[in-house]
Amino acid sequence: MLAAARARTLSARVAHSTLRAGKPQATALSAVRRIAPSSSRSIQSVAQTDRDTITRLLYSLGTKREVERHLRIFSSASHPSQPAKFAVVKVGGAVLGDLDELALSLSFLYRLGLYPVVLHGAGPQLNDIIEREGIVPDYIDGIRVTDARTLQIARRVFLEENLKLVDALEKLGTRARPINSGVFTADFLDKDKYGLVGRITRVDRRPLEAAIRAGALPILTSLAESPDGQILNVNADIAAGELAKELEPMKIVFLNEKGGLFHGVTGDKLDVINLDEEYDGLMKQPWVKYGTKLKLREFKELLDHLPRSSSVAVIKTADLQRELFTDSGAGTLIRRGYRLFKHHSIKEFGPDRLRQVIHDRDPDVRAGLASVAGVLHDINQTEYTIYGDEPLDAVAVVTHPAGEVAVMTKLLASRAGVLNSVVDNVFAAIKKDHRKLFWTAHADDENRAWHFEHADGSFTRAGKSLFWYGVQDVAEVERVVRELEKSGRLDRAYLPVGPSAPPHRAAGSSAAASGGAGGLRGFSTLARRTQPSGARGYATAAPEPSTETKRVALIGARGYTGQTLTSLLSAHPHLELAAVSSRQLAGRPLEGYAKSAVTYSNLTPEDVERMEKDGEVDAWVMALPNGACKPFVDAVGKGAAEGKGKGGVIVDLSADYRFEEGWTYGLPELYSRDSIRGATRISNPGCYATAVQLLCAPLLPHLAPGTQPTVFGVSGYSGAGTVAGPPGPDGVLTTAPKVTPESLRNAIRPYALTDHIHEREAGRHLSSLLGDGEVKVAFVPAVAPWFSGIIATLSMPLSGKLTARDVRALFEEKYGGERLVSVKSEVPGLGDIEGRNGFVVGGFQVHSSGERAVVVGGLDNLLKGAATQCLQNLNLALGYDEYAGIDP
Repeated sequence: MLAAARARTLSARVAHSTLRAGKPQATALSAVRRIAPSSSRSIQSVAQTDRDTITRLLYSLGTKREVERHLRIFSSASHPSQPAKFAVVKVGGAVLGDLDELALSLSFLYRLGLYPVVLHGAGPQLNDIIEREGIVPDYIDGIRVTDARTLQIARRVFLEENLKLVDALEKLGTRARPINSGVFTADFLDKDKYGLVGRITRVDRRPLEAAIRAGALPILTSLAESPDGQILNVNADIAAGELAKELEPMKIVFLNEKGGLFHGVTGDKLDVINLDEEYDGLMKQPWVKYGTKLKLREFKELLDHLPRSSSVAVIKTADLQRELFTDSGAGTLIRRGYRLFKHHSIKEFGPDRLRQVIHDRDPDVRAGLASVAGVLHDINQTEYTIYGDEPLDAVAVVTHPAGEVAVMTKLLASRAGVLNSVVDNVFAAIKKDHRKLFWTAHADDENRAWHFEHADGSFTRAGKSLFWYGVQDVAEVERVVRELEKSGRLDRAYLPVGPSAPPHRAAGSSAAASGGAGGLRGFSTLARRTQPSGARGYATAAPEPSTETKRVALIGARGYTGQTLTSLLSAHPHLELAAVSSRQLAGRPLEGYAKSAVTYSNLTPEDVERMEKDGEVDAWVMALPNGACKPFVDAVGKGAAEGKGKGGVIVDLSADYRFEEGWTYGLPELYSRDSIRGATRISNPGCYATAVQLLCAPLLPHLAPGTQPTVFGVSGYSGAGTVAGPPGPDGVLTTAPKVTPESLRNAIRPYALTDHIHEREAGRHLSSLLGDGEVKVAFVPAVAPWFSGIIATLSMPLSGKLTARDVRALFEEKYGGERLVSVKSEVPGLGDIEGRNGFVVGGFQVHSSGERAVVVGGLDNLLKGAATQCLQNLNLALGYDEYAGIDP
């Protein structure tokens, strides 16, 4: 009866854990309440009841078909002859800090009859103890140098953490067996260099299998013994890899605090990494270094040793069930995958192979509505690319005549291609090449949900659905569809864009209109999805940089920022100045631009509307004073609506649209680069606001509740802007600083001591990084007698004690892959920032109480604070490499 009571307690707790992870409906909660067995039931029936209940709760995480398929596959791995085939779970030392969550997740699997082999580290715990005992940790090549004293402490820490986890599991009614020796045999890695550190030479699986056959989870430490009995320290990640090589489990899971691996530039979680396709490219990325590079190298070495079906998942503990029992997963999935290809002719692809794929998979051919020969003939009518993977589990044909929008005419996937997300990888390769894409699918397509997940907009008419991405304006959709219908690249069935209005509707049409499976979906809004797609995409899914020459018009070119941007554009490999506008300088030659002779003009909103309508300009930069931009923005909008082009990109350097819904805030180092890539209306951040946000962002998770970070910033006088000066010798008005260095008398002058607009700007956008809650920044600016450059000092109250080393590590982690952010030890000086394109941060200090951090950062207000950032945004929005024309 005691065992039955413990089983009931565990069931309720793991059900609660599942509810938090998956948010199932009230019916699932009711099921949890009904799981308590009567006193007459046997322990065996209690276990079966709990298993059934937990299985039903898993349906809240994914479809019933997904859950049952995964459960069936995993259960088949528990054969008594090889009981350790289910999973190897490596637990990071930091994860051990939340034993309750970890124990619940492992007990959940235990109640389903699944027995993972668990191996844990204890790095943070070990560091805490050896620092308290006065030992300075020493690392060479990322490996902890281990002497006898360090090993003695490490062994004690490992044993203590191991017993804590075993005890937490046993309290939940989950049998667990501590295994601290007898599994790993090792030789010295390099005794003279690393000390008592081992290189695993043998894994004995027998203690693990014996524990599972006895009905207990094996809980291992990453300690090994040499053949003569010397205990050796072994890196836990490497030990988990060697364990996986020996056991060849169905799943290899690394639990960490972050819940995955993250792109070092965008900050986005990497959903999936296909090593065969992406490894070489990833290892060359500037943000892939140190620990990330080491982990990728270890994962590749491990997966090269295992069957191609094996994979590694890096996730949070709370997401373990979602990762194991749903197709979409939760963290980062690393697998070998297959190399993708793209061919520009049928001959390259192989005519016989393509004929077979079309014959077997094309729905029109299978229905007798088209022939293989006819499909091949249609493909050859225009420029095209064939995408696919080596086993041909997914093949797509995209037509892209010069100057026209791309159309995916065929997407032919096998069932394995859909289930294993190969079709997602092929689609990601298409997105690299094409910023806009249209395609169609039959309304009864069995993979209909996939199309909706990958489209920005769609609607259905006459039994077919039209899908697209990369277009956010209905008027542009209609224009593109009109052109595609006229050229015969789309059926004449989709105009006008929007739902047809039949006089009567078939029964059940309301469900169809909402996108229900098997129904006809009506018009879909162009808003991007707010929920993550169930499909895992590429780790390197950014578009290939464009090399096409494009034209920029600069409105308000007289000021310092306009002059600085002119110089940058002069060195840009692909952008050309089509027009520069200044009322005072109209008719004068533009200086500082070497590509061609350009004369200042005085463009009116009417001129701008006409130029936009005629497609004379690809991008507009508004370098106007605050409040003067709107007439020109409206003119661009009117011209785009009347014209034949897609509409120009606008980057506004004023503060007019930094708080405006519908405009993308362009600070690439902190906010989504992908949103900038797809934007046509971009607000360029203020110079002080850029410095404040780059200073505050890494420390935001540690901000003490109810407090404000304070930033004191000092800027060169160019930050105050310009005014028209007296006429020069040629009679033309000169440009003069609004605040002169003489007026400052070699001192600094604080101003706008409260409610500065950059204070509100920084607080608004930093709040978005928290997800919930509001950040309020206290900002005090001052102007100084030097020309350009901002030095800003942050003082941030901390929610818990940090060291200066901790603070620096947070900045290095946040900006490790950023080419325009430099982290240094000392306080940045004016010489580090003036005339440079990036942001420099350093001088990391923490108050003796450990509760307030001070950090200093700097940037050139005319470059990273304005023109350089503008060029980053232009590059992203126009499809170029982000740093084209920018010298880091």
